[in-house]
Amino acid sequence: MAKDKKSFILYCDQQGLFNKLPDDIAGKLIKHIFAYVNDENPITTDLLLDIAFEPIKLQLKRDLRKYDVYIEKQRLNGAKGGRPSKPTETQITQPFFEKPKKADNVNVNVNENENDTNKKGFVKPTIEQIKEYMREQGMNDIADNWFNHYEANGWMVGKVKMKDWKASVRTWKSNQKNNLATPQVVHRKMFNLKDYE
Repeated sequence: MAKDKKSFILYCDQQGLFNKLPDDIAGKLIKHIFAYVNDENPITTDLLLDIAFEPIKLQLKRDLRKYDVYIEKQRLNGAKGGRPSKPTETQITQPFFEKPKKADNVNVNVNENENDTNKKGFVKPTIEQIKEYMREQGMNDIADNWFNHYEANGWMVGKVKMKDWKASVRTWKSNQKNNLATPQVVHRKMFNLKDYE
């Protein structure tokens, strides 16, 4: 085993091997394992003990190789100086400044003009632009209503900021056609005095 190594690992799945052995052979096996890891080079003439020890010996050798790789890695890291130490400067050991530094003051004022571009690139149209586009679409008579509706709603389409006002105009146009094509029927209940007697 490795020099100055004080421990080794036996695995839980090796319990099955110990359980299948008679108690006297299991006791000899554990003594044989301890003799092996303490570099006593045990020799056995018992075939059953030798067969039972072989997979354990191979696992101990694999673990030792992993341990040697880990120790070498730690040795190399130590040779590099290891982890840098944290600075030990505290409030007490910091230098004293006669004139303390002034805090950086940054004031940013953003004023949004109604005709400015928002984050999505939307520019609020003028009433003249709306009338001209609606004339092209054949719906000039509702330009003022359309403008007033979106002006009152903060240029929102539902809960989302408007992105394309021309698309909104086209949607209004198609909605108007649908409303004209399928008139709504309003059913009203007639008042009958007999119902209240």
